[in-house]
Amino acid sequence: MRGVARVFGDDVNTDVITPSDYFGEPLAVMAQHVFEPERPEFVSTIDAGDIVVAGDRFGSGSSRESAPAAIQAAGIGAVVAESFARIFYRNAVAIGLPAVTCPGVTGGVSEGDEIAVDIGAGTVRNCTTGERFESESLPPEVQSIFDRGGLIELYRTTPGELRLE
Repeated sequence: MRGVARVFGDDVNTDVITPSDYFGEPLAVMAQHVFEPERPEFVSTIDAGDIVVAGDRFGSGSSRESAPAAIQAAGIGAVVAESFARIFYRNAVAIGLPAVTCPGVTGGVSEGDEIAVDIGAGTVRNCTTGERFESESLPPEVQSIFDRGGLIELYRTTPGELRLE
């Protein structure tokens, strides 16, 4: 996937991703306010498929399932971060929002750069500068969840692939 980088720093927590003022609202409403406390204009500046690039501990804070869902509903194609809070990562995987751990990425990607993310190959490439980064590889089971668009879609299309062991 390719998109324009929307760069954030370290410790972007779920209160910034989905402000509490919009709890209880439909997902489409929450999506119109992602990152609003930090960047009030964020949603009006993105295009479908843009990619959030962030530092360490992205998605820390409370375990809001709405955080990755609102990011996805806003049109963001993937989140690439130095590291993720575990619950955010699990919630992203569950809904099929690509969450790619890529150490060093914030040192080589600037706001507005075009980047390409190849989850299967484990690479993130800055198409603007030519710089290439190795991302953490995903186990085949997690890759299949992303490929199918989330756990519900994976189960719907191939229930035999989900095993509780």
